Amino acid sequence: MGIIADAGATLEDVEAVVVQGQVTITLLLGVDDGTPRGSPVVKELLFGAKELGLELEFAVVTDADLPVVPPRQSFAVTVIGDAIDARLIQELALALHNHDANIEVIRRLSEGSLASLEVVISLGVSGQDAVSTLRRALMDLASARNVDIALQRETLTRRSKRLVVMDMDSTLITIEVIDELARAYGVFEQVSAITQQAMNGQLNYEESLRARVALLADMPMSLAHDIARNLPVTEGAEELLRVLRGLGYKTAVISGGFSFAAEALRQRLGLDYAFSNHLEVRDGRLTGRVLDPIVGPQRKADLLDALAQREGIPLEQTIAIGDGANDLLMLEKAGLGIAFHAKPRLREAADTSLSSGGLDRILYLLGLRERDVRDLPTG
Repeated sequence: MGIIADAGATLEDVEAVVVQGQVTITLLLGVDDGTPRGSPVVKELLFGAKELGLELEFAVVTDADLPVVPPRQSFAVTVIGDAIDARLIQELALALHNHDANIEVIRRLSEGSLASLEVVISLGVSGQDAVSTLRRALMDLASARNVDIALQRETLTRRSKRLVVMDMDSTLITIEVIDELARAYGVFEQVSAITQQAMNGQLNYEESLRARVALLADMPMSLAHDIARNLPVTEGAEELLRVLRGLGYKTAVISGGFSFAAEALRQRLGLDYAFSNHLEVRDGRLTGRVLDPIVGPQRKADLLDALAQREGIPLEQTIAIGDGANDLLMLEKAGLGIAFHAKPRLREAADTSLSSGGLDRILYLLGLRERDVRDLPTG
């Protein structure tokens, strides 16, 4: 830079990258039009590079040589898997090429084994159809190779999310609480039959919930508290929440499950909020009734909206995570909707999905590298 400044050349652009200890620096300089190849600054740079033990190559370009780049949008493609190999990267590059996407940056997010890559691409501005087509191609590749591949707009808000809300059952924890209540009370088969009716479209969410809870009438509340004390938290949940707290995120569980479990998780995991259904209790026993309002699909979305307003956070800076159809509206409302180990319908509708691994893999979707977050405070 001293040579460039002393020679009176203008620095038009500069970029550097370090890969496996090797640094590459690219400079675009403006020099006298009359002697570009024999410019004194080029000679001085060649001598300076030799003295420093560097390799220097140069080429002369004119305004006519610089390509006219049509308007394009930037996207981040995040690849997450247990084994990312050369063949997968070839197939990814081919899929991007076939959809007029240009790779601009590739960087590794994981440490140790190659478990996650972020590929920043530019895509021609040709409407939402092109983005949807590319997303479908990436989903097909992910399915064929047993990895997760997410496509997100590369904007400031992708890296500046401020609120994360999660479903509870089969998302934040690995069980369905109502199934555990039914097992403890000896009515599991009856509850499962109603669940199946709902899955077959014979009952809506609220009807099925009320019918299942009715089978728990007269159950001692002590059994529910026993279950709440031993909820199996999903792999990676504690690490995810540790990092989110360290980065100043607000966190919440918004669940169609029950308040005794959601509140236990809020206290145990340090969540800021917990919203869920309340079971009616009299004389230490369940009455078999759920108190209104029911936290169903629409209310989940409404609670996300209300919570974002309460915290003064734009919806574009929110993330919603869920696994079932009753999470769909909440995921659509959020700036980023993530289907976690979800059923096919939700995976197809969500912005992106994770089909394997723990909740901590969501950090990759935020563009965070393992080495950047490992030393964050635990508070």
